Amino acid sequence: MSRAAIRQPVRLARGPASRGARRPSGLPWEKPMPLNSINTNMGAMVALQSLNRTNDELSSVQKRISTGYRVADAKDDGAAFAVAERIRGDMAATTSANQQLGGVKGLLEVSNSALENVSTSLNKLKEITIKLADGAITSEQRTQYQAQVKELTNNIKSFITDASYNGLNVLNDPAALGVKVVSNGQGGYYTFSGYSAVTNVYNGVSDANTYTTGGAAAALTTSGALSTAITNTLTQLNSFGSYSNYIENQISYNKDILDAQESGLGSLIDADLAKESARLQALQIRQQLGSQALGIANQSPQLLLSLFK
Repeated sequence: MSRAAIRQPVRLARGPASRGARRPSGLPWEKPMPLNSINTNMGAMVALQSLNRTNDELSSVQKRISTGYRVADAKDDGAAFAVAERIRGDMAATTSANQQLGGVKGLLEVSNSALENVSTSLNKLKEITIKLADGAITSEQRTQYQAQVKELTNNIKSFITDASYNGLNVLNDPAALGVKVVSNGQGGYYTFSGYSAVTNVYNGVSDANTYTTGGAAAALTTSGALSTAITNTLTQLNSFGSYSNYIENQISYNKDILDAQESGLGSLIDADLAKESARLQALQIRQQLGSQALGIANQSPQLLLSLFK
């Protein structure tokens, strides 16, 4: 290599400023200088906006904690609130249906109790009628047995006529022969039949001539008044027992539906209080820091005024 080549001066590349070229945007030296003004306090404006956002979030969290709901009204979440209102309506309807079923359950319990007492009285009446069918008993014994028959027959009528619940008697009310009750929240119905026990049980027994040996024997036959009354009573006990089982099962089923609806409603609108409590503490700290930042920013105009003292 020649000495001339070695001695050539090295030319340094000039920067954009030295060549008069336009500086690329986004470089540090392109940032605008902050405006020092007593009329416009940008720092205070930014701090105030941040504090307002924090206060809004804090208000929302406090609302969720105080109500226990993540969605307390349509403003929180319109779609979720609409679904929640529909679920609440369904729950109210199911609850109302269960209340009605509870009344029917009471009615059937009273009716079953009356029929059980009628059945017990009929069995006692059968025992006495067997004795009255015996031609070997004395006249005095027959008179005593006849008095017992009369008392038991009157008891049967009392059991039937007293079997009322909330003014309704399905054993002695022609209007209650077909009872229709709402069974669920969708307006479904369950219908069961009443029974004219006075006609089918009491009248047959009271009209039977069990005071004589022949009359008592006739009442005990398969087609006799007493046997027919016993058969009718047992048949209705079976039917009313089935009605009661259905009502109890439907009440239990409706309760299961209510539990599921309540669980779904809670998942939809309930607030996570543990999470909200932690967020409340964080926002309270942020609120304090925001207030301090705003206070510092508000001191900037005073510092500018000190330059003119």
